[in-house]
Amino acid sequence: MTTLEPSFVGIEIRSYDKRLPPDRHPYAQLVLPVTGEVELEIEGRHGRLDPLHGAVVAPGVWHAQRSIVDNRSLILDIEEHVLVHEGWAGVLDKPYKAISPAARKLVEFMHICMSSGSVKPAIIQGWMPLLFDILALGSPQVHSRLSALLTQVEAQPGLPWSTESMASFARISVSHLHTLFRNELNCSPRAWLLRKRIDFACELLTHTKRTIADIALSSGFADQSVLTRAMRQSIDTTPAAYRAGRQETRQKS
Repeated sequence: MTTLEPSFVGIEIRSYDKRLPPDRHPYAQLVLPVTGEVELEIEGRHGRLDPLHGAVVAPGVWHAQRSIVDNRSLILDIEEHVLVHEGWAGVLDKPYKAISPAARKLVEFMHICMSSGSVKPAIIQGWMPLLFDILALGSPQVHSRLSALLTQVEAQPGLPWSTESMASFARISVSHLHTLFRNELNCSPRAWLLRKRIDFACELLTHTKRTIADIALSSGFADQSVLTRAMRQSIDTTPAAYRAGRQETRQKS
């Protein structure tokens, strides 16, 4: 992952019931309801949150919340310095915010991913620049789209990605994609994709008993021989040798 991502204290799905005592913390907090309603008080200012209305609690600000109906909210705890990046300080302009259709769809998507457990919070973090852009600026910026692209590829490196499909995902030209990768990652899109596929294959070799041929296909390689050649050139080992070395390390530990 890259420096394009915000830094988090935590990310979770939370439900509220009875009124909780006032609290404050050194980090900012986004409260983004997905279902139901939540009553929130931020330094004496009352607001009612629902899937169309969220809130941002600035660092160090006293706040309390309660609800009398079933509810679920996506809660994002964010380090204070993040909100001065790329114009995101506008997120703090008002404690209560209307959630646009685009932002709501993204929140619902992240909620589904969190609820299913199929996507790790670290992956969801890569989508956060898009949300901050929409909340603060009204539309996603190019670096945020790049961050989302990197996250998507890392989550599913075995898909048939190409420089053209990666550029299409980020809604930029292929030449612009190459420029962004050189500036942000100091490599080409193809080289970065190959590295992520090898990393994914290594994870499967370490933590599963799947055949090497199956792992090669799942990691985006045409067959076992292509994976073997890529690992030899990149990390000077073969899939079989890598797996044996990892097994030996685990047995010693």
